[in-house]
Amino acid sequence: MTSSHPGMGAIAYDEGFTFRVWAPHADAVRVVGDFNGWDERAHLLEAEGNGNWSTDVEGAEHGQEYQFVITNGDRSFYRIDPRAYATTNSVGNGILYDHRRFDWEHEEFLTPAQHQLVIYETHIGSFMVSQDGGPGDLHDLVGRLDYLVGLGVNAIELMPLMEFAGDYSWGYNPAHIFAVEHTYGGPDALKTFVREAHKHGIAVLVDVVYNHFGPSDLSLWQFDGWSEEGKGGIYFYNDWRSHTPWGDTRPDFGRQEVRDFILDNARMWLDHYHVDGLRLDMTPYMRHVDGFTGDIPEGWAMMRSIGQMVRSDYPGHLVIAEDLHNDAAVTSTTDGGAAMHAQWDNQFVHPVREALIHPSDEHRSIPDVAKAVLHAYHNAFDRVIYIESHDEVANGKARVTSEVRGDNPSGWDAQKRATLGAALVLTAPGMPMLFQGQEFLEDEWFRDTVPLDWERAWAFRDITQMFRDLIRMRRNLDGETPGLSGPRTALVTLDDDANVIAFMRSTDDDQHVLVALNMDAHAVQRRVELPDGHWRVVFNSDARRYSQLFGDHATPDLVVEDGVSVLDLGPYSAVVYVPE
Repeated sequence: MTSSHPGMGAIAYDEGFTFRVWAPHADAVRVVGDFNGWDERAHLLEAEGNGNWSTDVEGAEHGQEYQFVITNGDRSFYRIDPRAYATTNSVGNGILYDHRRFDWEHEEFLTPAQHQLVIYETHIGSFMVSQDGGPGDLHDLVGRLDYLVGLGVNAIELMPLMEFAGDYSWGYNPAHIFAVEHTYGGPDALKTFVREAHKHGIAVLVDVVYNHFGPSDLSLWQFDGWSEEGKGGIYFYNDWRSHTPWGDTRPDFGRQEVRDFILDNARMWLDHYHVDGLRLDMTPYMRHVDGFTGDIPEGWAMMRSIGQMVRSDYPGHLVIAEDLHNDAAVTSTTDGGAAMHAQWDNQFVHPVREALIHPSDEHRSIPDVAKAVLHAYHNAFDRVIYIESHDEVANGKARVTSEVRGDNPSGWDAQKRATLGAALVLTAPGMPMLFQGQEFLEDEWFRDTVPLDWERAWAFRDITQMFRDLIRMRRNLDGETPGLSGPRTALVTLDDDANVIAFMRSTDDDQHVLVALNMDAHAVQRRVELPDGHWRVVFNSDARRYSQLFGDHATPDLVVEDGVSVLDLGPYSAVVYVPE
C-alpha cells in the first residue's frame, strides 16, 4: 500500500523509512537495500496516481544502503534515489539518512546583514590537504575556522559540495544534488561545519548548480526509461532547450515536478543544514540556451521562485546569483524581477582587474575604475564585488600577482597592485569577497588538485595583517569607519593623468569615510575639495609594517581649509581617512 507519510525520497519516521519516488513512465518500482537483503521481491512501491510511487519499510535504518529498481516494459534497471541525502559514491548506492539524529547543540545564529558581510570563497578539497594526502574535507575546514575568525571574515562561501563524479572536482558537475559529497565527509560533516562556523560567528553560503546536472554519473538520466530524441528523460528538456556547454542536461524548468525538485533542494540546505544563503551558479544558462540567446522563460521563473521562496520563508537569509550580465532585474523584487538579494558584478571585477594588471601606468583607466566603484543596481549592497574568484584565477587566468608579474609574483609591483585591488574591494560599495589564499598572495592559479600553499601564510603574514586591518575597517569593528558600510558613495576626485581616484562612503546620518587611491608607480600630490576640518589617516597600504618592500610613504592627515587640501599618496597605495 502507498505511504501516508509526506515527502519525497527516503523519509525517516519512528518505525522505519518511507520511500517515495517520481517515475511516471514506470510499470513497477521496487526498493532494495540492506534492510531486505537486496531482495527485489520484498518491497514493491504502489502507484499513487500522480506519477509518484511509495511504500513504508518498517525496520529500515539510518546508514543502510539502498536503490530503486525501475521496470519499464521488459527492461529493469537500478537507480540511485534522486533525493538521496548521502551516497557511497556517485555511481554507488544511496544511504538512508535521518536528519533528526544530528545534535545542533542549541545553535543560535543571526546572519549578518548584507551591508555587514565580508565573504571568503572556498573550495573544500583544495583549501588544505588531508592527512592521507587526498583532497581536504569539511572536518579539515573546521580546523581552520579560528584562522578565518582571525582574518575577520564573517561569511564563508563553499564551492559546490553536492555528490560529483570522482574525488577531485570544482563541484560544478553535480551527479546527486541532494547528497553531500562523500569525499568531503557527507551530511554530518557539513552540519558539523555549519554548527561550528556559527559558533565562530561565521555565516555559511553554499554554491548550488541548477543550470545543468552532471553531465556524468547521472542516475537521473532517462530515470524511468522514458526519453525523446535520445535525450535525458523526465528531469530534462528533451528538445533544443536541453543543450548547455556541459552537455544536454538542462533541467526541464517547465515541469512542476522538476521545479519542486529544485525548490525542495534549495529548502533542504536552509532547513536541514542551517546554511545562511545560496549562491546560484551561472544563472544566464537557466534562462538562455547559450547564456545569451535562446530564451527559456521558465528558467527565469525558476530563479524568481527561488528568490521569492528565500525572501518569504527564510527572512534574513540570502540568495545570490552568478549572473554577470549587468541586469538590474536579477535583484529586482517587482514583477518581472528574479528577486535575488545580490549578484556577482562583472561591472566591478573586469575593469578593476584590467586597471590593476595593465603593464603601463599611462594606460590605466581611472574613469573605468570610478564607474566600477559607483556602479549600482538597486542599492549599494545588491552586488558582490571581488578581483579574485575561482573563475578569475583559472581557465587561462591567474592570481593578480601573477598577472602583474608572472616572472616575479612576490615582487614589489605585484604586491603593491594586488593589495591596492584588495583595498578597493574592501572599501567600495557592495558585498566584498575574497578568494582563498588571496590574503597571503597565493600565486598559483586555481586547480582542485593543488592545495593552498599554507607556508605563504607565514611568509606573507604582514600582508595578511593588511587584510585583517582592511576587514576590521570594512566591518567597523573599531567604531571609526561606519561609512564603509553605509549606503551612499560619492566621487570626490578623479584624475586620469595622475591615476588618482578618491571617493566618500557615508551613512544615512552623515558619518563619512574618505578613500583615496594612487594607481601609479610614483608618489603623487593631488588637490582635493572636501568639507573643512581635520581628516585623520587610519590606514595606509604603503606602510612598511605590511611589507619590507613597501616605502612607508609619510602620507599626512588632511587639514581642509576653505574647502581645499592636498592628497599626498605613496605609489600604488590606498589611504583611508576619517573626520576628527
